[in-house]
Amino acid sequence: MKTLLNIIWLVLSGFWLFLGYLAAGLILCITIIGIPFGIASFRIGLYALWPFGYMAVERRDAGAPSCVGNVLWLVLAGWWLALAHIVTGIAQCVTIIGIPLGIANFKLIPVSLMPLGREIVPTDQPFASR
Repeated sequence: MKTLLNIIWLVLSGFWLFLGYLAAGLILCITIIGIPFGIASFRIGLYALWPFGYMAVERRDAGAPSCVGNVLWLVLAGWWLALAHIVTGIAQCVTIIGIPLGIANFKLIPVSLMPLGREIVPTDQPFASR
C-alpha cells in the first residue's frame, strides 16, 4: 500500500516539493556556513520525494548547535517550505483519495520548519538509531 501511495505522491506533489528542497539546498550551499543547512535540505527533500514508509525522529545527541541552526533555518528557508506543504496539503485534502497525501504533507511541516537534529528512518525501525 505504501508503494502505491508513494507513486501517487510522486506524481501529484512529491516531485515538485523535492525540487523546492533542492533549490533551497543549492542556494544554502553557496556559502561555507550554509553547507550543513543545504545538506539538511537535501535529506528532507529525499524524505519529501518518497515519504510513505519513513518517519522523522529526533536525535537525542543533537545539542545546542542544532537548536541555533534550526532558528537560522526557520528564517532562511523553513517558512517557505512549510508554506508549500500547507498549500499542497490543503489542495490534496479536497478529494477523498488525496486525504492521505494531504495528511502526509501536514506531517512534513514540522520537519520542514526544524530539520536539524532529526533523522529519517523506516517506520518499522523508529528506534533503531538510538
